[in-house]
Amino acid sequence: MLRIQTLVKQTCVAAAVSTLLATTATSTFAAEDKIRWKVQAVFGTHLPGLGDPIVHVAKQLKAATDGQIQFKVYEPGKIVPPFSITEAVRNHQLDAGYAWLGYDQGRIPASALLSAVPFGMEPWEYSAWWYEGEGKNLAENLYAKHNVHPVLCSIIGPETAGWFKKEVNAMEDLQGLKIRFAGLGGKVLQKAGASVTVLPSGEIFPALEKGAIDATEFSMPAIDKIMGFDKVAKNNYFPGWHQTFTASHLVINKDVWDDLASSTKATIDMACTASTFRALTHGEAIQGKVLTELKEKGIKTQTLNSEMLTGLKNITNQVMSELSAQDEDFKKIYDSQQSFRAEYKAWRKLAYLPLDL
Repeated sequence: MLRIQTLVKQTCVAAAVSTLLATTATSTFAAEDKIRWKVQAVFGTHLPGLGDPIVHVAKQLKAATDGQIQFKVYEPGKIVPPFSITEAVRNHQLDAGYAWLGYDQGRIPASALLSAVPFGMEPWEYSAWWYEGEGKNLAENLYAKHNVHPVLCSIIGPETAGWFKKEVNAMEDLQGLKIRFAGLGGKVLQKAGASVTVLPSGEIFPALEKGAIDATEFSMPAIDKIMGFDKVAKNNYFPGWHQTFTASHLVINKDVWDDLASSTKATIDMACTASTFRALTHGEAIQGKVLTELKEKGIKTQTLNSEMLTGLKNITNQVMSELSAQDEDFKKIYDSQQSFRAEYKAWRKLAYLPLDL
């Protein structure tokens, strides 16, 4: 819990203000138009910590404002394709969406840094960079160019390194491997010789089952178990080098956001801040039990060896250097993250007990 002090502090404030808002909602929002937004989710809302935060946000906003702010949450693909949410928000096909910004990587290279970074920050570190460092402003400035306003609304811990039908023990085993991988980690694996494809969540299991792919990553063990990957691939690798945190955002059409009253903006911000903390705690709470269940089912939970991790880290450095040279926004955000990490490292090294003590 020490590692999430910053979020705890912010959540306590958010909770207190939300309580106050709930008792004064009628007068606070009496002069404002009611908000009735269609909000499409990028992940199924049945997925704990990853997909369900937007449902909690919708419930909290409705309760805190006495029904003045209401989101109708749609499952992935119900209105627009899962990878097209921010584009639909930009064009005002949707007022808002719950998105993983890494899926914008093709149009907005720097977006991937806001969602997951190989060998990157831990979730509480990213949250500190977002709220207390330059993260929030850099993200808002990046997406303002695309008529979108992002609000951090969920963060969870590392993914698994993937589910594989066959063991991988050396970098050579990645050559020609057909794997579903998203974000910057996918670029790293491509450079390592893998055949990488990006599939929406609903298409992964059928592709794995039919042999269209040999392996996949998606999320944390509790979520991957719901997805059914353990039924087909029996080798589950760790650590999640490619996605040390997973951040998801509420993205709102910027014209719509700019027209909101300051009290409404603050209420949405507070609901998402509280949701970010709850997603993290929920995600951390349920993994241990699931890992035990997977072991009992005969799943081989394995750790990538140091040679592979070193090889992947070296390729990651190359990819980051190349993307920084190609895109000014990417370089600005990546440099900000690296600077924050360098300063934070001194505290992290001294403050926390070793896990094997």
